[in-house]
Parts: sequence; C-alpha cells; structure tokens
Amino acid sequence: MMINDSGIETGRESQGAESVKTAEDWAAEPKKATIEVNGHKVEMLEGPASGLEIKEAAVKQGVGITVKFVLQQEMPNGTGKVIGDDDKVLIREHLSFTAIEPDDNS
Repeated sequence: MMINDSGIETGRESQGAESVKTAEDWAAEPKKATIEVNGHKVEMLEGPASGLEIKEAAVKQGVGITVKFVLQQEMPNGTGKVIGDDDKVLIREHLSFTAIEPDDNS
C-alpha cells in the first residue's frame, strides 16, 4: 500500500492500475479504542471483549496486574461494576477500569 499526494491510501493491482480505498473499505477495518486500566492507557479493538481479554491486553501493554486480579468498570455515576472473566464489555473510547488483587482470606 502507498499514500498518494492527496493523502489517500492506494494499492497496486496486478495490471498496475491504482486502486483507492473506499469509505466501505475504511469502515470494514477494525477500529482501535484507548481505554484505561489502573490509570494506564490500553489499546484494544472496539467491540465486545471479555473481562479476561481486557486484563490480558493490560498485562501485555505493561500494566502492573495479572489476569488473577479482579476487574471493575468505573461507571459515569462514580460507582463500580465488577466484570467477571467471562462477562462481555463493549469496548469503546474512554472506558475506565480498575484491577485489584483478590482478597486471599484462606
């Protein structure tokens, strides 16, 4: 792929003709969203993700947690909602989560 002088991403087809990405092409590409986990920015693809997937992405991107931590979504009204490993969240920009070590009372 190449960017032409107009800033449009183009590609070369087998006959050498130039093709331009359409709005449908751009819309079909996965979009990334930046969320926050324990104050750290974490990039994920927009769309549904499990609590475990959110924690795995945070671990891979250097947030100091493990997948054993308890994940909580910070709600707009100031409350929190615990997100289980199998619970689904619709990932979009500006979501915020906290992850804390589980209590070990054994």
